[in-house]
Amino acid sequence: MKLNLLCLAYLILPLVISSSEWPRFTPTPSPWPEQFHALLYMNLSTSRLQMSDLWYDWPKGRNVNIFQKQLGEVLYDIEWNNGTSFYYTLGAQGACQVMDFVVGIPRPDFLDGANYIGTTVTDGFLCNVWEKVDFIWYYEDVMTRRPVRWDFYDGISTHVMTFEVGAVLQDSLTQAPAYCFSQDRAKS
Repeated sequence: MKLNLLCLAYLILPLVISSSEWPRFTPTPSPWPEQFHALLYMNLSTSRLQMSDLWYDWPKGRNVNIFQKQLGEVLYDIEWNNGTSFYYTLGAQGACQVMDFVVGIPRPDFLDGANYIGTTVTDGFLCNVWEKVDFIWYYEDVMTRRPVRWDFYDGISTHVMTFEVGAVLQDSLTQAPAYCFSQDRAKS
């Protein structure tokens, strides 16, 4: 009998205490695993679509995106922690653009300091949502804490289709072609 009364008290107590007196819990985003592979469906701000095969490898200081443009070519994007990025296509007409970005690849804790917005349902998942510097809105599944989606200030929306923690791309597939090293570098 005492146990039933105790259970009833725990069920009724939140209804009796006003919401302003109830302690609030603000979740923090999970850091990214140091290595993962994700298949991403992207809706670009130009109203075009693409798939991204993303390989994140913090210990090796690289982030690899293999973009399949809708009904178009495959674009490889090899980003290094030193800020160098190679964007290239393969084949007889292969092209390459080398760019320097000051920031390098995102740290696993890149969302530290993000503003918690609340919860919402997106892509069928109840998610916690954070915003950082009016640049990214990040959606994380409440139950599994896996990333579900992220949106950028420019309208690009990225939806996570698969997420494999610990998966690593072979080193041989991260080498930009030789013709990338004869290009002038662009600064960003």
